[in-house]
Amino acid sequence: MVRRRLEAGSDDVRAALFEKTKAYRQFRAELGTFLSERFGAVCSEKCFQSRLSACCAKDGILTFFGDQVVNVLVSTPLELDRLVVALHRSNSGYKCVYLSTQGCIWKIKPIVCEMFLCDAAKNDVFEKHPEAAQIWECFLHRRKGFTWPDHPVLFDFLEQYFIDRGETSPLMYLHNSPGLLRVKEKAKEAGKNGTDAIRKN
Repeated sequence: MVRRRLEAGSDDVRAALFEKTKAYRQFRAELGTFLSERFGAVCSEKCFQSRLSACCAKDGILTFFGDQVVNVLVSTPLELDRLVVALHRSNSGYKCVYLSTQGCIWKIKPIVCEMFLCDAAKNDVFEKHPEAAQIWECFLHRRKGFTWPDHPVLFDFLEQYFIDRGETSPLMYLHNSPGLLRVKEKAKEAGKNGTDAIRKN
């Protein structure tokens, strides 16, 4: 649906959405470099080869609608075709349907997948490199700036953009999840109370 909508729109619209996601794409590039340098070897040995981890398990994937939009924006038609083929392929094994011999076939994989680190991996890396733990906490905080709707965030904007054009998806968690809707409502109430207090003063 995301692909169809973007292909039907103008180049200007696509360019505007691409620009809107620039900060998030930069965040993901920095995060990818950090994870590759600090956890690449550890995760491959401890989890992928031994099948210990649930992060790339058959039923382990969780995607936000914003993940879909960003991935479509940066992917070629051929790369998107591969995702569709993977979804239609029978998968009776333990691996995620998107996991190939070369790794994940998403161009920019779902943020939940990217930031899943098991305790064993974190303990291994952070004990040897305490400074990496501080960097990781920074990444966790930055993620909320795009996905946690206690203020206007990118993933909320992307969902609303498609909703305004008559599209809907069960992956639009920022508009469907009771928990995230409560976060938005509390933020709205806090903002209203703050405004009322300023007016009274």
